[in-house]
Amino acid sequence: MSAGLPFFRYHPDPLASGSIRAAAETCTCCKRSMGWIYTATFYTAQDVSGRFCPWCIADGSAAERFAGEFTDSYGLDGVSEDVLHEVTRRTPGFHAWQDPHWLVHCQDAAAFVGEVGYTELAARPEALGQLRSDMRIDGWHDENRLEHFLTSLGEGATAMLFRCTVCGAHLAYTDAS
Repeated sequence: MSAGLPFFRYHPDPLASGSIRAAAETCTCCKRSMGWIYTATFYTAQDVSGRFCPWCIADGSAAERFAGEFTDSYGLDGVSEDVLHEVTRRTPGFHAWQDPHWLVHCQDAAAFVGEVGYTELAARPEALGQLRSDMRIDGWHDENRLEHFLTSLGEGATAMLFRCTVCGAHLAYTDAS
């Protein structure tokens, strides 16, 4: 993370994930050019023509002014109202083919690490095991097909990797075009 940018507990490196990038664009909320701009999703019923600086995301002013959210609350079951608001209204979202969603572990939102392929996922066996289990629950009963899909992650499908902010465990879900 670059010095001077706000810290986001639930998305600690939005530069690495591509959600924030260096840019001379003016923030739609504060009307200043801060050198950085948000590039991922923002959900609102209002017509917003432009992007936000990380500071207007961090302090909640962008979400409040434009009555929107950076992430859907889907998946955030069981977290406190404060955590729900921090993730949806004060944390940069991330790029995904399908609607992105946040994972929860230890009754807290997990921190988004980034998009990964099989090699990166296999380096975190607890995430790979959790993903296998979730996929079986979702109907992936053919083990050969399941393993082929997982080992092909990074080629038309990917995994979204998270880390628990309480215990440090890694968890993931798959995303495909």
